[in-house]
Amino acid sequence: MVAVATLFAVTAALAGCGPADDGRVQLDFFQFKGEAAQDFRDIVADFEAANPDIDVVINQVPDPDTALRTLLVKDRVPDVLTVNGSAYYGDLAKAGIFYDFSGEPIVDTVNPAVLDILDALGTAAPGEINALPMANNALGVIYNREIFAEHGLEVPTTWDELMDVCERLKAAGVAPFYATAADAWTTLEPFLTLGPEIQPDDFFPRLREEGASVGPDSSVSFQKDYPEVFEKMGVLYDQYAQDGWRSRGYDDGNAAFARGESAMYVMGIWSFSQILANDPDIELGMFPMPGTDDPEDRLIVTGVDVAVTIGRDTAHPEEALRFVNYLLSPETVARYTESQVALSPLADAPPPSFDALREITPFFEAGKISGFLDHQIPAAFPLQQILQQFFFDADATAAMERLDKEWARFAARSYSEDS
Repeated sequence: MVAVATLFAVTAALAGCGPADDGRVQLDFFQFKGEAAQDFRDIVADFEAANPDIDVVINQVPDPDTALRTLLVKDRVPDVLTVNGSAYYGDLAKAGIFYDFSGEPIVDTVNPAVLDILDALGTAAPGEINALPMANNALGVIYNREIFAEHGLEVPTTWDELMDVCERLKAAGVAPFYATAADAWTTLEPFLTLGPEIQPDDFFPRLREEGASVGPDSSVSFQKDYPEVFEKMGVLYDQYAQDGWRSRGYDDGNAAFARGESAMYVMGIWSFSQILANDPDIELGMFPMPGTDDPEDRLIVTGVDVAVTIGRDTAHPEEALRFVNYLLSPETVARYTESQVALSPLADAPPPSFDALREITPFFEAGKISGFLDHQIPAAFPLQQILQQFFFDADATAAMERLDKEWARFAARSYSEDS
């Protein structure tokens, strides 16, 4: 049944769009979020009711990256798309297949710091805005409010305060952190939260300028600028994670944290639903990782979980823009982010209804945010494997040397292909 549904969806997309049989303009809407399928069906139904001259055909498949790649190869860019704000989006934006929203009034309704995150991933040309955010996720330190209250602990705002919290929990027989190194991708989380606060400004743009010469003697490099990040990652888990953390995976972490087996968990808001599924009554909070001893350095790591864009050569730009304006209206964004437990990227968004998000919202609204560092790194780069190996053998020197070598190898290959 899934295969039939997939074939139908792709076939519908490949068929393109145009006037419907009843005279309405038909928009092909490519939607990648499987878990939000019902939300988008409801949103589209309401939009069509308010816009009876437009028929929105939703195309959603189990493997959206492959399906979208198929469409692009055939030069069949959908009229309107949802995309994840990842390095893959950046590659597509740089290829010039998405609409340029710069100059559209709707741009002014979005948090500028979130637009910067998308801009950093890539654009077709300087100054262009090739997608607009609809929902953001967040990564930080999830904590159990009941455990903190039981031990009289305040949310730490500096690295020293975090270490004090960890020592007091450890002395009381409570594991400060739950770590899950068996799933390589979860070893990214401490790297992604500590890196932005500790690394030099413009680290990745300068790293790209270094190209194939990245190493211990270049102006920036992992060996030169990341020893503190690796040292603190090691401290967090080697000294303060639960016993046996190297053999635990993501599902183990969500279930154990829900059972109160640690006070803190470095993870994203995407884990909330699984934690609450294990204990609906757990009192969750979230704060930014305090990576330094200056509270002003704290940042919430966030990515654009859902961005909306338009095919640059759509035959129906007016109707597509009307639909995008509806998707990004305050009412629709609030409805979607509440359903999906996400942060609103709109500049004047109301406070989130989910209480665990309230502590990080001020950072988000003030633009004290950072994009995901791994989105600055090529998809084929073995970052997860390098970090997982570091957590197994604690050899920071080897990890940073390999990061520099992998980067130099990637740069050399890229330049060779460009020449």
